[in-house]
Formats: sequence, C-alpha cells, structure tokens
Amino acid sequence: MTDNETRDDLPVEEIISEEGVEMIQEPEAEPRIAGKNPEQIELDWYKNVYQGDNMAQLTLRAVLMGSFLGGFMSLSNLYVGLKTGWGLGVAITSCILSYTLWKTLMTIFPGMFKTEMTILENNCMQSTASSAGYSTGGTMVSAIAAYLLVTGHHIPWPVLAWWTFFLAAFGVFIAIPMKRQMINIEQLRFPSGIAAAETLKSLYSKGGDASQKARALGISGVIGGAIAWFRDNGLPFRTPPIPSMLELKGLLCGQPWNKWTISFECSAIMIAAGAIMGWKVAWSMLLGAFINYGYLAPKMVGLGAINPSKLGYKAIVAWSTWAGAAIMVTSGLFMFALQWKTVARALKGVTGIFEKRTASEADPLEHVEVPGTWFLSGTILSGLGCIAVLYYAFGTTWYMGIIAVALTFFLAIVAARATGESDITPIGAMGKITQLTFGVLAPSNMVTNLMTASVTAGAAGASADLLTDLKSGYLLGANPRKQFIAQFLGIFAGTLVVVPAFYILVPDASVLGSDKWPAPSAQVWAAVARLLSNGVNSLHPTAQAGLIIGGLIGIIIPTLELIFPKRKKYIPSAIGLGLSMVIPFWNSLSMFIGAGIALLIEKNNKKLADKYIIPVSAGAIAGESIVGVFIALMPMMAAAFGVVMVFIAAHM
Repeated sequence: MTDNETRDDLPVEEIISEEGVEMIQEPEAEPRIAGKNPEQIELDWYKNVYQGDNMAQLTLRAVLMGSFLGGFMSLSNLYVGLKTGWGLGVAITSCILSYTLWKTLMTIFPGMFKTEMTILENNCMQSTASSAGYSTGGTMVSAIAAYLLVTGHHIPWPVLAWWTFFLAAFGVFIAIPMKRQMINIEQLRFPSGIAAAETLKSLYSKGGDASQKARALGISGVIGGAIAWFRDNGLPFRTPPIPSMLELKGLLCGQPWNKWTISFECSAIMIAAGAIMGWKVAWSMLLGAFINYGYLAPKMVGLGAINPSKLGYKAIVAWSTWAGAAIMVTSGLFMFALQWKTVARALKGVTGIFEKRTASEADPLEHVEVPGTWFLSGTILSGLGCIAVLYYAFGTTWYMGIIAVALTFFLAIVAARATGESDITPIGAMGKITQLTFGVLAPSNMVTNLMTASVTAGAAGASADLLTDLKSGYLLGANPRKQFIAQFLGIFAGTLVVVPAFYILVPDASVLGSDKWPAPSAQVWAAVARLLSNGVNSLHPTAQAGLIIGGLIGIIIPTLELIFPKRKKYIPSAIGLGLSMVIPFWNSLSMFIGAGIALLIEKNNKKLADKYIIPVSAGAIAGESIVGVFIALMPMMAAAFGVVMVFIAAHM
C-alpha cells in the first residue's frame, strides 16, 4: 500500500512510495554473490536465470490485460487515496486477477483464448498494471488535490493530463541507470518485488493454493462491492439497506458523539486497510484519535479555536491538521536524516551507475538491458516536459524548474535505494524537502512550492515502482528491456483513466476535507504550502502551539525507538498519531478493528493468515472502491445516455 502522505511507516501490501507495501511473509532473497566482479555476477544471472529469449513476454494480450486491470485499479487508488491518503500497490493483486481472469476466459471462450499466458507475460502484465494503477495517480490525491485546496480551482484537464504523463515518464526513465547497479550488482532486496515474483511462481506451480487465493480475493471483492452498492445506491430498494454511518449514542461536552466524528462507518475498505497495515500503526491511530477527538477538540472548542456552531470533521481538522502534519513531517524528515548511510551510498552511486564496464569481451546483457540512450533521450524529453508545464501552466521560472528536476533525480536515487533496502519509499519526506527548498527559493509562492514538490513525489514514486517490478523480473529471468516497455505503456492507460476520474469524483474544492473525501494527504501538502507562504502568525495561538508540540513529538518518538529498540512495539507510531489527526475518528476505529482481526488470526493460525489476509483484504478494497467509483459515475453516464437518446429520437 502506498500512502501519498503516510506511506513511510505503513507495512502494507505494496506501498511503493511516500505518502507510496505488503504484509505477507516475504521469501528470502537470493544470497549476495561474493567474490565475483560485476561482470561475473551479471554473466552468472544471464546463463543460469535468464529466460527472456525462450518464453513469450511482451505481448499485446499482456499489455492489454495490464492496461485494463491497471486502469480499474487506478480508480481504486484514487478512491482510497481521497479517503485515506494512501496509494495501493497493484502488482500482486493484478497477478492474481490476471491469472484468474485469463483462465476464466479460456474456459468460456476456448476458441478465442486458446493458450495460457506464460509466467513472463504475467510479469510483463503486472508492470503495465502497476504503472497504470499506481504511478500515474501518485500525486493526484496529494499535490494535485492540494493545488485545488490552495487555489480554489482545478488545473485545466489538458495541463493535468500532460503533467501526469511527464511525471510518470520522468520517474521511469531516471530509474534506467539505477537498475543494473541496485538490482544486478548490489542485489538489493526490494521485498515487494520478491513477493510478487513468489506470487507468480505459486500461481504457476501445481497445487490448490493459487486458486484458493484467487477465489478468496474474488469473494471478498463481491462482498466489498455489495456493501458499496447497497450503502451508496440501494437499488432495487427504496431506502438503502446499509446505512453510511452507524451513529454511536452518547454526549461529549453536551454534543452528540457524531459531531466529534465518533461513529462507525459501514465500509469494508478501512477494515481491510487496517488488516494490511499492521497492529502498531493501527493502535497508534486509535490512540491519537481518542486524544484528538475525545480530548483536544473539546478543549479547543472551549478556548475558541474551533467554532462550536460549525462543529464537525471539517471544523475540527482545520485546527488539528497543523499538529498532525507537524508530527508526520518532522518524523519523516528526522528518520530520513537518520538514514545518512543510505543517503551517502546513494549519492556515491550517482557516479557508479554510469561507470563503463571493464570486461574485455562484449557485454552479454547489452541486448536485454535498457540502453543508456533511452535514459538520456527519455530523461531529457520528459524533464523538459515537466519544466515546460511548470513554466507555462504554473508560473514557475525556468531555472527553478531545472532545479526541481535536478533535485528530483538525486532524491529519486535515494528513494529507490531506501525501497530496495527496506520496502519503504519515503517520498513524503522527500516531497517536504523540495517544499522546504522552494520555501526558501520562492517564498510566498504556494503554487511553485506545491508543483515542484509534485515533481519529486511523482517521479520518485514511479522510479521505485519500476525498480520493484524489475526485481520481480530479475528473479524470474525476464527481459528487462521488454519489461521497461510494458511499464512505459502503462503510463498511457493510467493517464487516460485517472485524470478524467479525478474531475468527476472531485468536482470542486468544497468536497475535499468533507466526510466523503477527507483527503488527508492533500491537507498536509496544502498546510505546509500555506505555512511556508503566510507564516504561522495568522494561525490561532493553540494551532501554533500544536505545530510546535507536534513537531517535537515527531522527533521524540523516533528517538525513543532508537534508544529503546527492545520496547519499540510499545512506542506509538509517529505516522499513526499524525494521521489520526487529519482523518475522522471512524476511519481510525475501522482500521483498528481490521488490524485486531488480522492479529488474532495470525496468533491462532499463522499459516491461514499468511495465505488469506492479503488477498481477502485486497479484494474487499478493490471491490468496494471500484463499485463506489461506478456509483459516483452513474449520474454522468445517465446524463450521457439521455443525450444520446434525445439525439437518436431527433434524427429518426
């Protein structure tokens, strides 16, 4: 799972970035090959693992299947991101869905679908799906939504389409030289890439595990979709049989609990997300929710910081987001700074990844690896595209655009290495580094602050996503050049789907920060941009105090984890505490319930938990979010159908 503002601490299905994991028992990575030079390591892989010339890989059906699944899952990511601020990796889910769907098509239409997709075709498919479903929409629920909050109006759709495309393309191209260094030579783990490879191996192995996982994912998807249908639409019933919210009875400071967002939301998404997310972050979020909505918010009403006549989620979070954002930003930056060895290795590797091979013979991988000319031409063109959009659409000067692109290249290297070593891509922290940088270079310019940071977040997420997918291909013996092409093609499918969907789901700024779309990532990005633009003097004194105290908490908690490593599980997650202050109480409650259920299953039957928690949770999230998006699109589809019918009637 990837969170566009909170990914850094979330051990979720496939978080591949910032605010952009997989809670399955990851298999052991291949041992580092000792005593061999880089040429020998690569030659050993080419002779003993590589299968790319012996098996179909980059085929039309693989790309079409990946585009189809990735397009649908980009809607799911958009829906979940606006709800929670997270982005869900789609590689593993798409592998299971693709395998199941193709088997079904072969059964129903044996004349049209005659042969199975090979394991390398499905690996290529997951690259396309991952690109379409995750990389293209990485900043939609963070920087782009924050732009809407700050300016009050949408980015024109042609601009947003080009912006989305250039960001994803830039991230994909700058990852090219990192691949051979980080995956081939250094053998970094990229745990989610290993997990995806193992998932494909299990699907193509003999036995019932694969079909059982696929069946579990399908059943939970149907249940999640049914919940969304009978809650948000209700047809054929006159009144939806499932309420949106179960109101808990009680009073707090003379106000009903629901005014403080203390209710239970009838949604499977947050429960499933909690099951994937893990126990520590979940209990930390519930603790923070009780502190924020049960204690601090009533106190702030008494002090006049929150207007009691407008009491509700938006009024409370307008105050609490400052403390929550401060906790997340300082903890993310502090932990990023503590990874100085990773940063140093990454920056040192900038020269290493371009070093010319010293082997006396021709490079045996030359015809399978992505050539450096693709890196140079692609990086220049996509980088210039980012700079041009910054200049013409957002008023950012040319030299600041160049600085943003150059800074992004170095930060993407660090992000990719962090992903390879830990499976966590800290693009949230790096986005904040860019925001702080341009807070100095372009003070009072919120748009420049947001959109230059968007370059970093979008491109770094796409780079880490590609390298994670290439790790899967490396383990399976895939052709990396063909897999790169599949990843690049997925950008087009994702852009075509996610851009119009964003305008439909978010028609104007008023829906952001509402009960329907809390958009916590966007609020954090917007809060940082406003802070750097207007300073803190315009805030209520208690919000200023919350900013300072939250910033200190964000540093104290990681420090305590370093001082008391054996007590780490008892120390709350800084990200969890911060996130609880920018989402409603009912979201934290649902995720706590989901994490608690998963914990009980793990303790009583770990084999069952390892087998089913991820597919069941992923299915519930995908099913409910896709049906939820469909319901949101129904009015527009009905209007379009009416226009078509009127046109037909008029011309008959």
